[in-house]
Order: sequence, then C-alpha cells, then structure tokens
Amino acid sequence: MAKRRFVPIVEETPPPSPAIRGRGASWSPANRFEKLHVDLSDVDVVQADLEDEPPLNGDDVSKDRPRRETQFFRDGTKTIITHNNSPDVGFETSLNPYRGCEHGCIYCYARPTHEYLGFSAGLDFESKIMVKTNAPELLRMELESPRWEPQTLVMSGVTDPYQPVEKKLRITRGCLEVLAKFRNPVAIITKNRLVTRDIDLLRELAGCNAVAVNISVTSLDPKLQRVLEPRTSSPEARLDTIRQLRATGIPAGVMVAPIIPGLTDHEVPKILEACAEAGAQFAGYTIVRLPWAVAPLFEHWLDEHFPGRKEKVLGRIGHLRGNRLNNSQWRTRMTGEGIFAEQIASLFEVGCRRAGIGARPRLSTAAFRRMREQLTLF
Repeated sequence: MAKRRFVPIVEETPPPSPAIRGRGASWSPANRFEKLHVDLSDVDVVQADLEDEPPLNGDDVSKDRPRRETQFFRDGTKTIITHNNSPDVGFETSLNPYRGCEHGCIYCYARPTHEYLGFSAGLDFESKIMVKTNAPELLRMELESPRWEPQTLVMSGVTDPYQPVEKKLRITRGCLEVLAKFRNPVAIITKNRLVTRDIDLLRELAGCNAVAVNISVTSLDPKLQRVLEPRTSSPEARLDTIRQLRATGIPAGVMVAPIIPGLTDHEVPKILEACAEAGAQFAGYTIVRLPWAVAPLFEHWLDEHFPGRKEKVLGRIGHLRGNRLNNSQWRTRMTGEGIFAEQIASLFEVGCRRAGIGARPRLSTAAFRRMREQLTLF
C-alpha cells in the first residue's frame, strides 16, 4: 500500500524558535488574508522579566523559556448574539464575551477567526484578546427585543468564557446575571474551574431548567495538558469542578473534546469513568479539527513536544479526514469518517454506557420573561 502524502493547507515553514512559556503556539503563521506579513523578532515580542510571575500549572521548568505578554483590546461590537445555520454544531445561537483565548489550546479550531481581525492564528490568537466590555448590556437589549425568540444560548462557540482575564473583568458573570433575569437557557462550555465562582447564578437558572455546564476534558495526564492547553485548569481541577457543580444541583457533564487520534484517544474510557465518578450526567465528543493555519501550528507543536508520535498522529487524522488534515464537510467534520471514526464512536458509546452517563438534557424556555413585561404588572 502506497504511503499517503498530506498536502499542507498553509505553505509556510515555522522559524526555529524555542517553546514560549505558557503558550500553545510558538510562532505566528501569516494571515491568509494579508499580502504583507511581518514576523517580529524575539526582541519585539518577548518580555524577559519572569521573576514576579508565578509558575503556570506548577511548571517551574518553563522559567528559562521566552515569554509573551497578553494584550487586551476593547471590542466595539454592536451585537452580541451570533446566529449560525450549521446543521452539525448542535446549537443555533451563541454568545462570545471575548475574541481570542488566552488558554492557548494548540488545536483550537477557532484560531483562524483571529485572521478576520488582521491578527495571526498563532501567538496572536492567545496573546491579543478582544474584550467585549459592553456584552451584558448588548445581551439585555437583544433579549428585550420582541424579535428575540427564546432559545438556548451557547457560551461560547469560539472562545472560552472563563479564560483567565474573566476573573478580573467579570464580563461572563455580567452576561449570566442578564440571562438569570430573563430566565433564558444557556449551555456553557469551559476548561476552567472559574465557572464555580458563578454557582449562585447557575443555581438560579437551574431552578428553571435553564442551564447545563459542559466541562471539556481532553486528557487526564497533567503533563500533556500543560503543553497542549497551557493556561487551562488542570485535569483534577476540572473533575473537582464537576463535583462542585453537581453538589449544588447544577446539571453538569463532560465534553471529551477534542479527541486526538494517536495521542489521546486511548484515554476516552478513563475520562468518562473519572467524570462519571465526579458526578457528570451527560457527555459528548468531537474529533480534532485542523482548519487553515491550525494544521501547520499543530504539526510544529508535535515537532516540539512529540516528534516520535508525529507520523502516527497525522496519519490517523488523515484516515479520519479523507487523506487530509482537515475536512470541513458537514456531518463528518465533527466525528470524522472511516474505520478509525467508527472505532472512536464505539469506544465513546461503550464508555458512556459502562460509566452510566446519559444524554444531554433538553433545556426549557418555559420560564423566559422580558423585563418590560414584568414592569407592566405593577
């Protein structure tokens, strides 16, 4: 059988550079929309003073690595609810308090969205964050509008609503306060234990069957997690998050996502078992997607951290994606196709059954109310 050859999506060779402390990417591939690309030198982008910064996820070894500061920019967006008609994402509306994500997950399918802003999908995506400070007020106005048909909002589709800066800015919490007042259902997806800060609001929504929290768990191996998802909560912290949510009566489950064949697929049963023991009620999964610049970023990451597994991982992804590293075809882009896709689906299904994990809950809009309607009662 002839060896399969992959055609790169972005024709660019990453510059030789050391891994950057606390970042998933270590370079910035050219923006596919820009004719001019300036690759800044380390002197331009790296801060050398690391003395006052605490270790990331307990990783003291990374202190000798270069570091890139995170910059935050005010986003002047005029609307906050995003609509989509994709038949395979499982939701029609979402809310993104931020653009870009400091969590820095190297595989993130949302990285190319930063290119629409004139940034790179690489380091820029995780170090140049657009902040929607007016998100709660925009949300209030959109929910108040008679044009809004009550339905479940997903928070979030292309960012993590509980990325590190949320602890200070509290934009996601502000949005939850609005959702609780309107009793509009929301499904949350996050890799950060900070979601437990908002248990008071989540309990209020849970009383109306209007909330479900999905904790994303990619691996139970903390060493892998630190380089794969450098600024996310540790695997144990995510399990503890599920415990805390369930202890307070909040519906919580796990997203085993993304599954990376050849790297994390063998962990699926253990992840489901561990999450079930923590109290997870439901589960879902997706297969890793590598659109546009994410493909070369991920390949470079494998060269840096798992060179011995690179050929196997890319080969398995290719089998799932029609001999490509990405296939955007609806219906199959989330789960892949072929024998490996079938094996992963079976592994997940059997794992859920053995762990006693059920289907995702259907949230209710029955309690939805508009503030204007409430005022007319007095």
